[in-house]
Order: sequence, then structure tokens, then C-alpha cells
Amino acid sequence: MLNRFESKRVDRDWLESNFPCMMACPAGTNAGRYVALIAEGRFEEAYRYARDPNPMASICGRVCAHPCETACRRGAIDEPISIRALKRFLTERYGPESRQPLEPRKAPVGAMPFRVAIVGSGPVGLSAAHDLALLGYTVTIFEAAPVAGGMLSLGIPEYRLPRSVVEAQIREILDAGGVELKLNQAAGRDFTIRSLREQGYDAVILAVGAHRSRDLSIPGVDLDGVHKGIDFLLNANLGYRFDIGKKVVVIGGGNVAMDVARSAAREVLKQHQPGDAVPNNANLTALATHEMMDISLSALRLGAREVSIVCLERRDEMPAAHEEIEEAEVEGIHMRDGSGPKRVIGRDGKVIGLETVRTRSVFDASGRFNPTFEENSESVIECDTVILAIGQAPRLDFLSPEDGVEISARGLIHVDRDTLMTSAPGVFAGGDCAFGPRLIIDSVGDGKRIAASIDRYLTGREHSLPEIEVELLEHHRMFGDYMNIGRQAVPMVPLERRTGVTEVEAGYDEAAAMREARRCLRCWINTVFEGNEPDGSQCILCGGCVDICPESCIQLVPLESVQFPEDVLREIQSSPSLFHVELDDVAAGELGQITGSVMLKDETRCIRCGLCAERCPVGMITMEAYSLRPVDSGGVEAR
Repeated sequence: MLNRFESKRVDRDWLESNFPCMMACPAGTNAGRYVALIAEGRFEEAYRYARDPNPMASICGRVCAHPCETACRRGAIDEPISIRALKRFLTERYGPESRQPLEPRKAPVGAMPFRVAIVGSGPVGLSAAHDLALLGYTVTIFEAAPVAGGMLSLGIPEYRLPRSVVEAQIREILDAGGVELKLNQAAGRDFTIRSLREQGYDAVILAVGAHRSRDLSIPGVDLDGVHKGIDFLLNANLGYRFDIGKKVVVIGGGNVAMDVARSAAREVLKQHQPGDAVPNNANLTALATHEMMDISLSALRLGAREVSIVCLERRDEMPAAHEEIEEAEVEGIHMRDGSGPKRVIGRDGKVIGLETVRTRSVFDASGRFNPTFEENSESVIECDTVILAIGQAPRLDFLSPEDGVEISARGLIHVDRDTLMTSAPGVFAGGDCAFGPRLIIDSVGDGKRIAASIDRYLTGREHSLPEIEVELLEHHRMFGDYMNIGRQAVPMVPLERRTGVTEVEAGYDEAAAMREARRCLRCWINTVFEGNEPDGSQCILCGGCVDICPESCIQLVPLESVQFPEDVLREIQSSPSLFHVELDDVAAGELGQITGSVMLKDETRCIRCGLCAERCPVGMITMEAYSLRPVDSGGVEAR
């Protein structure tokens, strides 16, 4: 049995604390809902929740940095739900890369009399194109590279993100209608912002990413054998020739540095087989295919071939994701953390080593990047290749003063933080070119925000926020063993079977996915202490809920033991509709003056078991499920 209440209101703070995984997702994906549906075996419905708000769901199922997992409340108890891996489980069944993909929503082509040009086909451009097409806009994407996807195709190694998955995701967006893709079209060379406006485009999106490696100002960086990380990845992912030595040092401690190091390890083994089985002048394009000879990464441990990472930060300070660091180490990458590069050493114009110095600190007392080093701590790493992976910046030389697009002191496109419009009316920007290197899911969120802003800019209509739908649950039950299930390890391909472009992560099977999903606390279900007005139920202070709570998160205390500071009273008085349940007909001005009892609940400890509601003899406590219902305002539907 289920009842619906249409009049309840909650504020964003309440949503942040009760929908933490969804509120942490820049694309607004209701992760908890699809995780719960997986636990029930309702996979197709779960896929819809994962895919509808996120046009990059198949990609994010493999390489998302999952801020939703960081926010997951289960993580405060033991370990967070493996949300990203569960998304991959769904997309492998129903996504565009699967054998039986579900049909995506089709765009109402030509429904709007406006045209939008997008410069760049990375996650910002693709997600903006997807949402704009569903709104009825005609969209053209201009991509400078010979392949679409931006850094999804050119920067992320195939062993982490197969090109077939990227291609399938892009094809799904294009097949939905309303989007045209033009490759080998570079801004500044083949068109300008001004020429796009002259061609009749009503809005322009700059989604050019950050494809330029930052420089490092130390002696020796001009030696033969010193390369930039992004250039290395671009060449490797496009299958171009890239000579690499037997001993490689990668400078940097972020995720890109991990990708560079792991890709470099594969290149070293391609070009320097034991016994020189593969000559240095081998056709790397052919070697990059799935049919390449078996080259195990365990060969790195032979010693004649070595890849190291040098980074200023110590292991626990490194900006790279913990799992990325661990995987690099599994594959034989040597971590030389807490060291800074001092100079590249050369002989006859070629690299022979890197001199490093031990780091004393990376940040100063105010938290600013200001590394200091130990005196007389120099050491030399023997190497013949150095790859710089210390950050990226966008290439914005295609912009001219007449475009009116302001560039910040950091060399990024300046945008309004709310609308993502630049200083030039009708020109929008997001992702790395506006905010610096960030997560893929952040860029997806930027693309969605830009699409909504463009629709608002061109039509004047507002996109209503989703409404809260409330369901009263009768006899709510969680899975019986949910608190005793440990996080299910994501299966990985054994080291001895990791060859070239072989995808390292294998993914969950059905049994493991359902077991992992059963660990979810279902945070959108909450304990509500408001009684049932038709029945006239009211708390009788029996304390049964306190006694039965397994987490001791409910207390009954005297009212006079609770303090009500002035700012709290002002907030209560200014928002009476949000607090009438909690106060139970008590005026804000009476607090601190009258006596009585208070029921306190620690939301951070509640595991949504529902035992308190079952124990309550008068029905004062109920379990209610909250979900977001999209409002039809001409916008893109979200769950």
C-alpha cells in the first residue's frame, strides 16, 4: 500500500543530507534509486535511472571519478557502495555498447527555430548537444581531431576506456537526431567564432578542453628524450609513432600522470621486448590492435625496462585517485613520491638521467602551492626518457579580440558561474577550458547546464526544478543481511593477462552486482516523526523507538536541555512551513521558555532499518520515501 503527499516541502540542505549520492553528482543522477533497483533485479528500470540524466553513462561506468561514492553514507560505516561499477554493470546490459541496447529518446528534430554551434566533441560538447537536441534545437559539433570524443578518445588509455565504448556512446547521441558532427574542423583554421555567428548560429558553445601540457622550467627540458604528457597520450591513442626508451620517468602525481606512466609501460614493452623481439622501428599502429602479440606487464619487473613516477607530494598527498595509484603499482610502476625534479641530465644532447631533490613541504601555511626542499638531498635517476605530466591548459589562440570572449589571468575562459555564458552574449563555455582540468562528470554537468542556459537565453523560459514526491511506505523492510555484506571487489584482469589495449577492469557479474547493491542504505527513505492526523496519533513518550534502534541514533531528552541560539530561532521563524512538523504546534518564540520532551535523531547514523516505525504503538513514526519528479517545462526529463 502506498499513499502520496503532494504538498510537502524540503530545502536544499535537507536534500544534501538525505540524497547525498545524487546531490554529489554534477549530472543529477539518482544513484541510490538505480542501485536499489539492481538489488531487486529490476535491471532495465535501473538502467533508465542511470542513463536518462547522463548521456555519457556508459563512459562514466568505466572512468568516472565517482564523487557520488565519496558522498555515500555507507562509507561512514564501512565502505561506500561501488556505484560506478554498478553503473557499468547496467550499461553493459542495456547501453549502446551492449548486444541488446535500449532505444534512447529521439530528438524532436526542428522543433525549435534555433541553431547552436559547439566547438569540441568532448564530454561538455556531447552532453550539451544531447540535451539541446532533445529540446528540439539543431546542433552542429565542430571537432579539430580526426575522431570525436576529445580526451575521451585521445587522452584516456584504451585499457581503461575501450574506443568501442566511446564510439558507441557518440553514435547513440548522433542517432537520436538533431546533431551533426564535423571532424577535422579546427577553430581558427577552418572557422572563427565570428564566422559561426555570420552563418546564422544563434548560440556558440566553446568546449575545447585543455589539450596543452604545462611546461616545467628546469634545466635540460629541451634535451632529446623529454616529452609532454598530453602529446604522448595523443600520439599513443591515435597510433602514431612515438619513440620511447627502456627507462622512463614520468613527472607528476595526478590521474593524467598515472595514465601516462601505465601507457608508457605498455609502449616500453612494445618497443623493447626481451631479446629485442620487436624492433624499434615496428609499426606501432599495427601493434596497437587487439591482435597484437602477448606482452605481459610483469616483464617490467625484469629490471632492464623501468617506468617511474616522480611527484612532489608524498603518497597520501598525491592528487591521483587512490585506486589509480594502486593499479599503477600493480603494473610495476615505481613510485618516487616526495621528490621534485631539479634538472634533466644529458649527454650529447640526449637524456641520460633526472636529478631530483627531496620535498620538505608542498604547500605553505596558508594552503598555497609553494614547495620547499631538503638541502643536500639530491639524487639521480638513470633514464633515457622523461615525460612531463604536471598539468594541462587550453589552447585559446583561435579567439580574437573581436570575439569579445574574456580570458582570465589563469588563461581560462571567463564565464558566469550560474549560466556559464562568457563575456560575449550568446557564447557559452564549460569544462576544462573554463575551469581547468576537472572530472569527466563535472564536464557532463557543465554541458547540461549550458544546454539549459541556452534554452533560457533564446526562449526566455525557465526550467522548473523537480518537485519532491513523497510515498508513505507500509511495513518498510531492508534486505535481511544488508549491514553484514562487505564491499564487493571489482574484478580485475590478472597482471599476466594484461596485454597492450586489454581492458584492465572486468566488471561485476549479476550475482556480485546484486549483492553489492544490497548494501545500499536507501537514503531517500527516511524516518518521519509526525503522526497520522486522521487517526489522531501522537507520541506517548513510551521510549520504544529508543530501545529498539540498533544504532542508538534516537534519544528522548527534556526540552530544557536543548539550546536554541538566536540565529536558529530566526531561521525557524522565517521558514515556518519547514519546521511545523518538528515543532508540533509549538511557536518559535516559546522555545527555551516552556517545558516538555524532545526526540532527537542523528541522521548520520540512521541505517533506514524501519524498526522504530514498526515498534511505535500509536503510528507516530512512519517511513517515507522521497523522490524527485520532473516538471514538464519544455526541458529535458530527469529522474
